[in-house]
Amino acid sequence: MPFLTVLAPAERSHQERRPRHKKLTAWAQHRLVVGRRWGRERALVVVTDRSFAVMTRLWHRRQWRNPLSWSTRLRLAAALDEPAPPRKPRQHGRPRLKGQRLPPLAQVLANPATPWATATVRGWDGERERVVPVVSATAVWDHAGMPPRPIRWVRVRDPQEAFAPQAWLGTDRTVDPGHILEWCVRRWRVEVTWQEARAHLGLETQRQGNALAIARTTPALLGLFSMVTLWAGQLAQEDTLPVRQAVWSRKAQPTVAEAIAVVRQHVWTSTHVSMSPTTADMVEIPRTLLARLTDTLCYAA
Repeated sequence: MPFLTVLAPAERSHQERRPRHKKLTAWAQHRLVVGRRWGRERALVVVTDRSFAVMTRLWHRRQWRNPLSWSTRLRLAAALDEPAPPRKPRQHGRPRLKGQRLPPLAQVLANPATPWATATVRGWDGERERVVPVVSATAVWDHAGMPPRPIRWVRVRDPQEAFAPQAWLGTDRTVDPGHILEWCVRRWRVEVTWQEARAHLGLETQRQGNALAIARTTPALLGLFSMVTLWAGQLAQEDTLPVRQAVWSRKAQPTVAEAIAVVRQHVWTSTHVSMSPTTADMVEIPRTLLARLTDTLCYAA
């Protein structure tokens, strides 16, 4: 469920109003600090897309007493090195921070000697479980002017060529590669949440011209999305959450539009919100017709 939002204006908007522009990665870093402060003793996992795979952010997260576990997409041309070799007895000089340069991940796919394994990932591309070939190892990711960061990289391919080969990284080298893939797969739920909130709740289509008004209405709309989701989940446990089927589309779970309609119908038919006066000025209609009209209004509103 969405719980924290921030208004990040574009650089053009800042140039017109002449304040200092703050990048999206800087906003994300500030929100991670807030989340870490709220859950000091909890193990938090941050899953982002490729635009947030910034070496500076990974390094700052390492400085915390209870660092975050970061998982994100990794470029196939990323410069990875082997871990530093162990220091020999009575060896002089500064200790090495990294070992030899590793071949690019694109060559790992083409190398026939690559030891591929299998991992079972839940929720891959809408499926419950899917077995995908993976290869994973630990490495050191360095950047000019910053200390190297130890990571675990995961390379995935599909023998059926349903998706292009991809690579991910995890800052916690003790995590199983399958868990890193499951974390990255769950990020698509965030994308779907934003898409459904824009399509059915009017998110990002507010007509306010004030930034403060937009900053207030966006959390309210996401809160409404959470309320509808939780309410629909409660109705699903009571077997009152129907799933509409079509000849060209078969699904096992209801969509967000159907969840909103069912919650709306539950509210409208509840006796707690009945405002009918106790007079004789009423027209009796068949129950089937009333249910049909209510159902039509719920899905058309």
